[in-house]
This record gives sequence, C-alpha cells and structure tokens, in this order.
Amino acid sequence: MRPGDIVLVAFPQTDLKRGKLRPALCLRVMPGRYGDVFLAMISSRTHQLIEDFDDLIRSDDADFPSSGLKATSVIRLSRLATVDCHLIVAKLGTVDKKRFERICQRIAYWCLD
Repeated sequence: MRPGDIVLVAFPQTDLKRGKLRPALCLRVMPGRYGDVFLAMISSRTHQLIEDFDDLIRSDDADFPSSGLKATSVIRLSRLATVDCHLIVAKLGTVDKKRFERICQRIAYWCLD
C-alpha cells in the first residue's frame, strides 16, 4: 500500500465504534514498526462536501476510472483516521499525483492556519 491508493476499510466512527466498510484514501504509511496507515474517508454522499477543503472526485475526471470508485464521491478531509494496516480489506485503486498533492496541501495549510 502506498500514498494515493484508495482502499476498503472499516473506517472508525467519531465515537470510536467500528464503522462499516468504506473506501478511504491512503495519505501516509506511518513511520515505525506498527504498520499504521493515515487515511481520509471517502463518501458518495456528495452533499457532505466542505467547499475549498474536501476534494470531489467526479465520474468524468481523468483519474476516476483508476480510482476503483463506483460513483462521484467526496474525499472527506474532515474525516481522518489512523488505522492498523491489517484492517485494510482491499485496494480499490489510486488517484493521480496532482489530486494527491492538492489534498496533502489542503491538509497542511489547514494545520498551519
């Protein structure tokens, strides 16, 4: 698994209960020996998009076919989590480098704001 991959994982809920299987974007494989992965949740509920923060991947975007997603979706930068890599069920696809860099920049700018 590498940064930019879209994976399927039981994404944790904000109340720390186990979530249902959802796609998520791998942002980083965390350093150290534990195999933790830093993820951003992906949802097909596009009405949840936070303008100028989240990233919308549309079915007509050039990198959509390689994403493995089934419908236009929002990469929710307001829903981040670190999970054990053993919780990853499958790799669905990947996003292009330009999208991935834009997402990382948004997170970094937000953290420094």
